[in-house]
Amino acid sequence: MKLLKLVPDNTNIKFLKLRVPFFVLSIVLIVGSWIAVAVNGLNFGVDFAGGQEVRITFQEQQTAPIAPLRELVGGLGYGEPVVQEFGAPNQVSIRVALPEGAEDTPGAATAIGDRVIATITEAYPDARKDGNDTVSGKVAGEFRDQAMLALLAAMAAVSLYIWIRFEWQFGVGAMFALVHDVSVTVGLFALTQMEFSLQIVAAILAIIGYSLNDTIVVYDRIRENMKKYRKMPMFELLDLSVNETLARTVMTSLTLFIALIPLLFLGPESLFGMVAAITTGLFIGTYSSIYMAGPLLIWMGVTSNSFVQTESAVDRQEKLARGEG
Repeated sequence: MKLLKLVPDNTNIKFLKLRVPFFVLSIVLIVGSWIAVAVNGLNFGVDFAGGQEVRITFQEQQTAPIAPLRELVGGLGYGEPVVQEFGAPNQVSIRVALPEGAEDTPGAATAIGDRVIATITEAYPDARKDGNDTVSGKVAGEFRDQAMLALLAAMAAVSLYIWIRFEWQFGVGAMFALVHDVSVTVGLFALTQMEFSLQIVAAILAIIGYSLNDTIVVYDRIRENMKKYRKMPMFELLDLSVNETLARTVMTSLTLFIALIPLLFLGPESLFGMVAAITTGLFIGTYSSIYMAGPLLIWMGVTSNSFVQTESAVDRQEKLARGEG
């Protein structure tokens, strides 16, 4: 029985032939994404915009009913709540957005928290109130800034890793690909005004990991082929390397899509933004590894013999002394 091959062994797609128009498209997408962020802003969730936090313990249950709680509190009209396990499995933290001006009105935020608690205790008599606190926008803003710095640090760290493992040109190529992927993902949320929460930061980190992994596979094959085919033109070498890794790229992307598509269309609403971000990142991460990371090497002057060690005068003299010259 023959194994199914999604990509034939003799595949020879000329990816680099369209490198210029795709590179221009990428620049347009990056600039357009940040224009959308500047004009529309991001629809920050409770994690980053502040709100009212309620902590509840379910005294007669081993685990808290997180999904029913999310639906119950979501019906109160305060937007999509953030419901998370907090401490023990039967303890939860519930955060809801505050209406405009509620944070500045004495008692308004606490009243919203009390309403959430009353609704929960009515449905679950064993629910015990552990806290009812306001998370200020300033504190949430600091948390948001720290999350963004974490994303930048992750991008810089992985680019430095590629720089050390390969050469500086590869590090620059990987950094541009990551900036492209993150920018387009953030631009999607600015354009659609989907809620930008801590889940989306986690999704962007997953995108960075996927894009980096795909880029490293391509770069590793490029490096191997540079040693094997030192006289091959760089355009042909890059096309060869991408085609040789194409089967792995298609298989990885396809298996991820099989898991993501059902979640995207049939999964809970609370996961839609995160799944949409990862699905988008899967497309653009694969695209950037092929059309961004590779062509940039050419534009930075890399050739098939760029990293071949040149023979020094001392090495030459030693070879002559051994009769090898």
